[in-house]
Amino acid sequence: MKRFSILLTLFSVCISSTFTSACKEKDDDALEVIYCSINGVTLAEGQKTENIPSDTWRMEIAFDKAIDFSKINRSKIYFSNNLLNNNCTVSAHVSNNKALVFSGTTELPKNISCVLNINEGENLGGRITKNYQYGFTVQRDPVPQISDDSLLTLVQYRTFNYFWDYGHPVSGLARERTGSGNTVTSGGSGFGVMAILVGIERGFISRNQALERLTAIVSFLKNNANKFKGAFSHWLNGATGAAIAFSHSDNGGDLVETAFMIQGLLTVYEYFKNDASAASLCADIQELWRGVEWDWYRKGNENMLYWHWSPDKGWAMNMGIRGWNECLIAYVLAASSPTHTITKEVYDNGWAKNGAISNGKSFYDVVLPLGEDRGGPLFFTHYSFLGLNPHKISDRYADYWEQNTAHAQINYRYCAANPRGFAGYGPNCWGLTASDIPGGYTASSPNNDNGTIAPTAALASMPYTPVESMNALRHFYYNLGHDIWSDYGFKDAFNQTEDNWVAAGYLAIDQGPVVVMIENYRTGLLWNLFMQNTDVQAGLNKLGFTVQP
Repeated sequence: MKRFSILLTLFSVCISSTFTSACKEKDDDALEVIYCSINGVTLAEGQKTENIPSDTWRMEIAFDKAIDFSKINRSKIYFSNNLLNNNCTVSAHVSNNKALVFSGTTELPKNISCVLNINEGENLGGRITKNYQYGFTVQRDPVPQISDDSLLTLVQYRTFNYFWDYGHPVSGLARERTGSGNTVTSGGSGFGVMAILVGIERGFISRNQALERLTAIVSFLKNNANKFKGAFSHWLNGATGAAIAFSHSDNGGDLVETAFMIQGLLTVYEYFKNDASAASLCADIQELWRGVEWDWYRKGNENMLYWHWSPDKGWAMNMGIRGWNECLIAYVLAASSPTHTITKEVYDNGWAKNGAISNGKSFYDVVLPLGEDRGGPLFFTHYSFLGLNPHKISDRYADYWEQNTAHAQINYRYCAANPRGFAGYGPNCWGLTASDIPGGYTASSPNNDNGTIAPTAALASMPYTPVESMNALRHFYYNLGHDIWSDYGFKDAFNQTEDNWVAAGYLAIDQGPVVVMIENYRTGLLWNLFMQNTDVQAGLNKLGFTVQP
């Protein structure tokens, strides 16, 4: 027995020694990066170093042991900007052979942002043990300073051009997004016609130009667009008016998108109703308004509105419109309809869930009257309130100015606190809402945050958070403008954590609120027009709203 124990011990020692030797041999192949520098400036791993001088350049990547430059795999060590990949030579450091050197054949281009990627795996005669990223930006030309008032006008003008210059050439409706071809959006077009009114008042276009475009849009909606019990589809073909399915069962009427469209059209009606040259336009708007069968979307006689219906899919989507979100305007318009109205009971039971929309908890020292914890995405405070003036309305559930201001403040304070440590977040860089994100699209919020900031969130909140929103606007324009500012204003979104990702283009539903809510902050134009509509006033009264003069 003793002999067996001795043999077992010797066997264990051998195995352990063999295993240790194998591990040591394996570790001998491992390569780790000690530091990375460019022109003598050390770069921080996983971060972005600002304002590298625009000059001839030399980048050095030091490893913990000697490398074999003949075995370099450039597909695993590369810059995110091909301009740098194509204008450099690569060599090993001659004296110690432990460093890789990139030497620029030209000057570093100004105003670029770049990341050096070093991917794990076999390379340089060894095995790089993990992925490394070193980000940097090259010194940028300063953006000329202008007054805040001029900056607000500039942002409105550029963003307005999405609807004016990029409107569909046949219908004039707003394309869903840049690159969407004939696919136009009913809700985004409702935001767009409100933006056209801002264009008149700001002198971007003439009144006659606007009247011509709006007449074409409304005529197309009346005579060409498919309608489902008077409601428009979410998407339609901008050349033919045919409905385009948003999903398999969502191929018919979309009551919420229709509400956004009607909100815009009623605002246009109020703007032109005393203009004899616009009589035909105003008559067509009234026909479209009166033709929406809001009561049909009760799915029979239920005390709730439903979002979708189509002739062949029926109520397959089965999505009730209830709880605090972006859809308040659908209930207000349904109650306001002179032809297909709903009762207050539908509003109380459906939308308000008999009071269950209330919250009342405090987040970041702000009490939130309604909705989900921490407020949800900021478009809840925008879409219905492009026309509805939250300054002036309250009911048994909330004062809507308090609600929207609290929501915006919570969103701001969450981003400023940055509990998840995302790059770029801070007091001047905030705003979570529905937008493009790296690899997709989502409704970002403090409860669903992936590091993506959407400029529309802070900018369209200008009435609620004027100081915080203006600070964000200055940061977006002066500090980030080289990356996110272009022909139609600020790109849809950006994510500085994900390799300084910037959305490729623009979305109509994010563009419209920027123009409209900045104008509501500056002059109250769209609020004043929509709230003076006598049908809307009657609907608000029916639902039990107190409306301040």
